Amino acid sequence: MLPYRDSRLTKITIGVFFLIVVGYTYFEARGILFGPSIRVDAEKTVVNDPLIIVHGQADRIASLTMNGKAVTVTETGIFDEPYLLAPGQNRIVLDASDRYGHKKQHVLQIVYTPAGQSPLGGVPATPAVVVPVESATSTASTTPVAQ
Repeated sequence: MLPYRDSRLTKITIGVFFLIVVGYTYFEARGILFGPSIRVDAEKTVVNDPLIIVHGQADRIASLTMNGKAVTVTETGIFDEPYLLAPGQNRIVLDASDRYGHKKQHVLQIVYTPAGQSPLGGVPATPAVVVPVESATSTASTTPVAQ
């Protein structure tokens, strides 16, 4: 019998080796397991400026489009894409796909109100107020508002 055959150090070394192999396999399989991901810095949903920059990060992607137009992404996954808003509600759809065919979609809802107008119509907007789209329901009255 060889002295190293039943050695505790040999068992620990083999165990560590298999843990490293399993960890590396998990690291490489993340693309297959989780698919692409998109994170967007969207703090404002009501804006007074018609030109915005959609800024975010996309991981594990092969392609990224914004409303059907290809978006340039850096090696680290960061993207900055300008977008010209139309007055009123704007829907920006980001579609990402990876090399395995997985797809991910992220939708931004942004309301553009030119300076001096309200997202609800008829009432002048306060430029410092930012109202989330979810709370900006259709509560506009049909009667004129006195100013």
